[in-house]
Amino acid sequence: MDALESIYKRRSIRKFTDVPVEDDLIEQLLRAAMAAPSAMNMKPWRFVVVREPERLERLRKVLPFGKMNASAAISVCGDLRSMRRVVTENFWQQDCSAATENLLIAASALGLGAVWCGVTPLARLQKAVASVLELPEGVLPLNVVLIGYPAEEKPARTQYDPDLVFLDSYGTPWKKESN
Repeated sequence: MDALESIYKRRSIRKFTDVPVEDDLIEQLLRAAMAAPSAMNMKPWRFVVVREPERLERLRKVLPFGKMNASAAISVCGDLRSMRRVVTENFWQQDCSAATENLLIAASALGLGAVWCGVTPLARLQKAVASVLELPEGVLPLNVVLIGYPAEEKPARTQYDPDLVFLDSYGTPWKKESN
């Protein structure tokens, strides 16, 4: 599958089979996540892989939109303790978001289903997820990605809308050059 096909195929999957995701596939997801760009190469991302059924259930209880029964979850977290400069801590969410998108595209390419459940910037959710995952002070959960084998299929798509694209300045419509 080529890169664009993987991107278009990536969809939020909310129905999963009971089949556990193999460790080698989880590792491939993590490798893809860590291939993401990072501001000043700080790589503030940390990943908590959750497989334990009781802990998955606890996550489902605290995530308002994460009630799905996936066999695994990966929480992408930012380690603010790793920041060497004050300005770099302002980029952890972007870095971790790029890692998350890589993870989601890789899941699709590997035949897995995944859904991104947001946590940050809601302090109440951050605290609840941090408690379930036993995160140390200074490590903040950006999200929880539920992962498993899909029990539903969605068609590939793009949500491209040229009306949302401007040329040179906001308000000047983007017009594709004719060949």
